[in-house]
Amino acid sequence: MHWKTLLRLLSIVTAILSICLIGIAIFSFFEHESSIVTKSLLVPAILGILFFITMWLLVRKDRQKLLLTNREGFLFVSLSWLVAGLLGAIPFALSKYIPSYIDAVFETISGFTTTGASILTNIEALPRSLLLWRATTHWLGGMGIVVLTVAIFPLLGFGGLRLMEAEAPGPSVDRITPRIASTAKIFWFIYLGLTVAETLLLVFGGMTLYDAICHSFATLATGGFSTKNTSVGHFNSSYIDAVITVFMFLAGANFTLHFRFLSGKFKIVLKDAEFKAYFLIFAISSLLIAIDLSIHNVFPGFFNSLRFAGFQSSSILTTTGFATADFSLWPYASQIVLLFLMFIGGCAGSTGGGIKVIRIIILAKMAFTEMRYLTNPKGVYSIFVNNKPIRKNVVYDTAAFVFLYLVIMVISFVVVGIGGYDITTSITATLASLGNIGPGFGLVGPALNYAFFPDWIKLWLACIMLVGRLEVYTVLILFTRRFWNY
Repeated sequence: MHWKTLLRLLSIVTAILSICLIGIAIFSFFEHESSIVTKSLLVPAILGILFFITMWLLVRKDRQKLLLTNREGFLFVSLSWLVAGLLGAIPFALSKYIPSYIDAVFETISGFTTTGASILTNIEALPRSLLLWRATTHWLGGMGIVVLTVAIFPLLGFGGLRLMEAEAPGPSVDRITPRIASTAKIFWFIYLGLTVAETLLLVFGGMTLYDAICHSFATLATGGFSTKNTSVGHFNSSYIDAVITVFMFLAGANFTLHFRFLSGKFKIVLKDAEFKAYFLIFAISSLLIAIDLSIHNVFPGFFNSLRFAGFQSSSILTTTGFATADFSLWPYASQIVLLFLMFIGGCAGSTGGGIKVIRIIILAKMAFTEMRYLTNPKGVYSIFVNNKPIRKNVVYDTAAFVFLYLVIMVISFVVVGIGGYDITTSITATLASLGNIGPGFGLVGPALNYAFFPDWIKLWLACIMLVGRLEVYTVLILFTRRFWNY
C-alpha cells in the first residue's frame, strides 16, 4: 500500500475543502456575523491547509509519479468522503449551532452525499454562512469531490480513471474525451453552467441571490437542503416550483447526454434508452399522482395537482428530497408511487442516487431474455441497450449490485427496527439514506427530521449514506479480507 501517495492525494482534497471554507468565512465576515461563526469556519480550513503543506514538504523532493492500484483507488475515494464529512462538520460543532459532533457529522455527510436528511429542527435559526456551507457540501458532493480532484490531476502526473470509476454513479464511466481528466473538467463546467442558469432564473422569480444560490447548489446536486424550514414550499410560487422541477430533472439525467446535447447531437439524446425510460417514469408518475390528488381534492384544480405531483415526482425520482407539501398526508396511492420512485433513482452519470434507471433496464431485459431462452433453449440471445450489446461483466455487475443493495437495505431495516421504531419509519429511513433521498414517511416525513434517532442509529445511517453514494462496492470491498491481503 502506497501510503505516502494516498496521504498526498488526500491532502489535495482537504485543500479544496479549505479554500471553500475560507471563501465562506469571508462571506461570514462581511455579513457581520459572530466572530465565533467565522472562526469555526476558519479552524477546519487551517487544519486542511496545514495537512496539505505538511504533505507537500514531505514529498517535494519525491519525483515519483502519483500512481494508484485499484485497491488504493477504492481506499482513497472512501477516505476522501470520510475526511470531508469529519472536517466539514467542525464549523457546525464549534459554533454550537449543532452542539453534538455526531449530529454535525450526520448533517455534513448527509450534505456531501447529497442525501438531504437533516437533524435541524429550526433551519432558519442558523447563520447564513453556515447554511451556505451546508449547501456547498451538496454542490461539492453532487458532481463528486474526487471527480473535481481528478480534473487537476494532470498537473500532478496522475490520470484518475480508477478514481472516477470508484466514485461515479452507474455501471461504468463514459469517456467523452480521450483524457479522463478532460472529461472531468467538461462535466464540472456543465455542472457550473447549469447552476448559474438556475440561479439567474430563481432570482428572476423573486428569490434573493443568496437563497437562489443555496437552492441551485442543492438542486443540481440533487441534495435537498433548503434555507427554509418548509423547504421550497416556503416560497409558494408556481414559477419557482417549475424552475426547480426542470433543473432537478436535468440533474438526474446523464451528464454525458448534456454534453451531447450541447454538441448539437440532439438525436442521440432523444434516442437514448435510459433517458427515454427516465422521462416516461417521471411523466407517468406525475400524471398518476396528479389524478389521485385531483380525485381526493387535495389541491384546487387539476393544474395545481399536476404542479405539486410533478415537483414531488421529480424530487423523489432524482433523489433530491425537496418538498412543497407534506406528501406523507397525501392519499395512499400517491404515497405508493413515491415509494416506488425511491427504489429507482436517477440516471447513471448524473448527480442522483438510488439504483439507477439503466440498471432497472438491464435487469428487465435480462428477465425477458431468460424467458425467451426458456421457450427456445437452442437460441442465442444477447442484451442490447441503444442497439449495442451489453457485455456480460456489466450484466453480472448489475445483478450483483442490486443484490448487495437489497441485502444492505434489509440489514438496515433490522438495525433501525432494533431501535424500537415502526416499520414505516425503519423502511423509509433506510431507503432515504441508502438512496440519498432525504425525507421518507412516518417519523422521517418531509415535515419532520432525523433528530430523534439515538447517536448509534445516526452513525449507522450516515454510513449507509456513504455506501449508497459510492455505489456500494467502493465501501464494501474495504471490509473483505482479500482487499487487505492482496
